[in-house]
Amino acid sequence: MNIMKLRPLFLVLSSFLLISSLLSVIFWGFKPSIDFAGGSTWELSLPNQPSTDQINQIFQKNNLDIPEIVSLGNKNYSLKFKNISPEQKISLDQEIAKIDKDAKELKFETLGPVLGKELLQKTVVAIILSSLFLFLFIGRRFRDFSFGISAILAMFHDTFILIGSFSILGHFFGAELDSLFVTALLTTLSSSVHDTVVTFDRIRELKRKNYQIDWVQLANQAVTETLNRSINNSMTIIFMLLSLVLLGGTTTRWFATALLVGVVCGTYSSTGVAIPLVLFFKKHSKKKI
Repeated sequence: MNIMKLRPLFLVLSSFLLISSLLSVIFWGFKPSIDFAGGSTWELSLPNQPSTDQINQIFQKNNLDIPEIVSLGNKNYSLKFKNISPEQKISLDQEIAKIDKDAKELKFETLGPVLGKELLQKTVVAIILSSLFLFLFIGRRFRDFSFGISAILAMFHDTFILIGSFSILGHFFGAELDSLFVTALLTTLSSSVHDTVVTFDRIRELKRKNYQIDWVQLANQAVTETLNRSINNSMTIIFMLLSLVLLGGTTTRWFATALLVGVVCGTYSSTGVAIPLVLFFKKHSKKKI
């Protein structure tokens, strides 16, 4: 199966996805949650289940922005809003008690913008360090750093598309960047490299058996032998994540969506990005395994 003949198509598709992600980030930006922007999370048990409008009116009465209200089940609710003063918190407690005398506070947490900035910085550092270690490990393991740089570039390809997709989802559907998105982002780094390394390993085995084989033919054979395994493995994950996106609760839906985008991109990039990059480097270098 001559899959590598589709390299121009892979280039066009990847370019379209990357450019779309870049334009979305530039023009629409992101919708950060309180994890990054700072704010408060207030979890309440409201046995009498007052309406959302009643809760919103309380915040409007106190000259506060309308909160994001998420049902946690069992008559429990999570409210997210900007930071408030102690006096405003007391006033909210009193107003909530008026609309539900059995109301009970489960948790109240405040996160300042400084901590949100620190979380973002740690995420960037984690991505840089993981990329460096993966580059060194793969390059040393395969005794060829073109494999390492190809895997890392494919990983960044998936990461940037995931980031861009959440810019688009945030603009049209209100998806927020939060700590769960960071978890999904780091998970995508792992899943992206996983399939790539499997194909790389098959290339190395085939090259050892026939070192005179052409690199394009070698890539086609390796991809053909590993593609079914990669697709079958990814589909089991995709079906599960798709079920969570469609049927899961609001608290996990965007997390599952981020993982779903990451898995799909990782499956594609192993064949459509990483392998063509290896062939590109081999075309411009005489180095062999």
